Amino acid sequence: MLNDFLTINNIRKVYNPETAGEVVALNNICFSLPEGEFVTIVGSNASGKTNLLNVIAGSTLPTSGDIVLDGKSLLKMPEFKRSRFISRVQQNPKDSVITSMTLAENLAIAKLKGKKAGINKGVKKEWKTEFVALLKPLGLGLEKRLDDKIDLLSGGQKQAVALLMATINKPKLLLLDEHAAALDHKVSKKVLEITDRLVREGNVTTLMITHNIRHAIEYGKRLILLDRGHIGFESSGEQKKNLSVSNILEKLEFEPVEFTEDTPSTL
Repeated sequence: MLNDFLTINNIRKVYNPETAGEVVALNNICFSLPEGEFVTIVGSNASGKTNLLNVIAGSTLPTSGDIVLDGKSLLKMPEFKRSRFISRVQQNPKDSVITSMTLAENLAIAKLKGKKAGINKGVKKEWKTEFVALLKPLGLGLEKRLDDKIDLLSGGQKQAVALLMATINKPKLLLLDEHAAALDHKVSKKVLEITDRLVREGNVTTLMITHNIRHAIEYGKRLILLDRGHIGFESSGEQKKNLSVSNILEKLEFEPVEFTEDTPSTL
């Protein structure tokens, strides 16, 4: 379709092909979305969620198929080049920030992403004013901690900063890799609310993977269920709003592995 901004075309990923240990991680995955759409991809462990994001980001090569973003195929583009316009927030709060640097320095690095200029002379005063304006609406008090090392922040605060870093310069595509899964229930809810606001206000094309069924239903305009490497179900609009946990579980072809309704608390 003419308005498709991201197209995943028959993506297949096979490990140890033509051996006794062959594993089909992704089995001819096809979907597309227009610019600005927020899609949640839900699935249990071993459903292929992270493999899909790895293929899109370029950290894993697909066995076959194509990925087209903004009219250009990404297949021959290395990961470091894709990272200039694809942002990703990882599950572990420490993986998407630089813990040895201050909050302001992390945001400055994100602001300068893809540019030759560095921050060797420090963070500009006008940038700090901008960062305060970005941080204050989060309601976490981070606007008062610009000069604190990131490692002093809680896991939820780190993820909120990571989200700002990923969207401070609007990316063509935002990949959220179970980014609320390592947080307790209250903190994960706050992080997801921040996610929803940043995505909507920035009109950021977003794929959010999760194993939490309730999160997949509540957030995003569209839901895709991955089931052992293939798409088992898609829903959007009013149909998505009316889904329940039991509706999703009924769509599974295979027995779910660690498929949860509630977010675990591990960090």
